[in-house]
Amino acid sequence: MVTFWVALLATSILIYLLLDGFDLGVGMLCGLAHSEAKRETMLHTVAPVWDGNETWLVVTGVIMWGAFPLAYATVMSAFYIPVIVMLLGLILRGVAFEFRSKALRSRWIWDVSFVAGSLVASFMQGAMVGALVEGLQFSNGDYVGGTFGWLTAFSALCGIGLCFGYSLLGACWLVRKCEGLVRDAARRQIPPLAIGVLMFLIVVFAYALAEHLPILQRWTDRPYLFLFPLIGAGAAAVLATSVLRHDDYWPFHMVALIFAAAFGTLALSFWPYMIPFVLTIDEAAAPHASLAFMFWGAGLFVFPLMLLYVAVGYRVFRGKSAPAVDHY
Repeated sequence: MVTFWVALLATSILIYLLLDGFDLGVGMLCGLAHSEAKRETMLHTVAPVWDGNETWLVVTGVIMWGAFPLAYATVMSAFYIPVIVMLLGLILRGVAFEFRSKALRSRWIWDVSFVAGSLVASFMQGAMVGALVEGLQFSNGDYVGGTFGWLTAFSALCGIGLCFGYSLLGACWLVRKCEGLVRDAARRQIPPLAIGVLMFLIVVFAYALAEHLPILQRWTDRPYLFLFPLIGAGAAAVLATSVLRHDDYWPFHMVALIFAAAFGTLALSFWPYMIPFVLTIDEAAAPHASLAFMFWGAGLFVFPLMLLYVAVGYRVFRGKSAPAVDHY
């Protein structure tokens, strides 16, 4: 039963990264659009799905809270500040998304708010992942790192890296969904964003080697982890080829595959820990009776229905997105 909930948690996180990742990326790229018409077109590509995408963050939190309460409490004790700031960013972008269509003279305020909310939420997510990779300070299972113990040069670097990654995913989404000037501009943004992601990975790897981060030991203990970078490299090669050929379909899927490979690398590097080298999955799990009770409701019915809803939603709104004067 524990394995089932670990799989559901991993699936929820990955779905969130891919789905909300591209619309956060589109939000950040809106800051580079120089005309109202371009911003409207960009926002129209995410209008039918953006709020549903964020639902997977809620699902992730609920699974953590219900199935792994000790991990939830322990992580939150370290991440109160970044989680609150991330949620404020998501709230700001949600409000801005709705208000900008009703505003006239103040529309620029909501445009800036939408970009800022997307940027803040993305940075905080990356910073939290970076803090977990680098290692948080715990003593006897209690967090002792202080209010800003999560904020280091490495975690800030990871925050910046995720902003580049989400922006790359968003640019590829725009290439897939748009036509004309917006698509062409997004295609031109892919190479510099991809280079930014590559530079981030190089710097992170160099930092990990220099600081002898414990997670690197996993790579020597588990050689199969090298399979994931190979998958990512193959996807990057297809991405480059598809961009050169002006293909609209493959770039998004290849960047999504790169994200999936990176997530697989981290997940298996952490295994069997929920919090690296502090709390294992078995230690963090709720009692079997609680996991079984959740299984018959959320696991057996709610989660499959959500997957079906997402699949149907993206099926309905497939294809190129036509400009519109309203969001719905």
